Amino acid sequence: MKAVIVDDEKDSRQILANYLAKYCPEVQVCGFGESVSTGLEAIEAHHPDIVFLDIEMPYGNGFDLLDKVGQVDFETVFVTAFDTYAIQALNLSAAYYLLKPIDIDELIKAVTKIKEERAAENYKHHAQVLLDNLRAPSPQKIMLPTLEGFEIVAINTILYCEAVDNFTRFHFETGTPLLICRTLKYFEEVLGEHGFLRIHRSHLIHPHHVIRYSKGKGGFVTMKDKRELEVSPSKKKELLELFER
Repeated sequence: MKAVIVDDEKDSRQILANYLAKYCPEVQVCGFGESVSTGLEAIEAHHPDIVFLDIEMPYGNGFDLLDKVGQVDFETVFVTAFDTYAIQALNLSAAYYLLKPIDIDELIKAVTKIKEERAAENYKHHAQVLLDNLRAPSPQKIMLPTLEGFEIVAINTILYCEAVDNFTRFHFETGTPLLICRTLKYFEEVLGEHGFLRIHRSHLIHPHHVIRYSKGKGGFVTMKDKRELEVSPSKKKELLELFER
């Protein structure tokens, strides 16, 4: 797989290139960029399969670069020193990202996953979902990795999420539930910004879809699909305060 590295720091570009040469020999670095403009030039010149893209750069950021590319026909691995808004958008789109300083195991994991998805021809969609979310006033969609591939769903159609061991089952207003290859704790963090509330160790709900609350030690909520879910006593106060607001 051909790769382009776009990062405004020369040392960072070289370190990543060295890591790839040593630990990911299936990746050949064919070009570099240090800004949005030079990164765009490298992408247009080399037509890479993967672009390792620093989020924060002078005179623009990695998202600006993707916006200028037009048709994104490569996978993107974002590199960041951590930005809350950026991480949220990346998680929602199931995009790959590496935190600086780069962890070699995480780098190998990202490259391996990209190889698998390229074989399944899923790899072009991540960046498009990400760009759609970034352009919207608030992110509207989430990419959910399933055992067979992935599903892209509108966040406001999710009723609640249910823990199933190390997986999460999503329940929607309409359609069949989806079993997703991530833990409920992961989605608690990702969807918390969108009003979702963990009411129990087994359930994360969208309060907008609650139609009834029944009193008890913790109580129960009835969701729009008529499913009754238990509320943990430790979460009761937070839930009631939310509805009072």
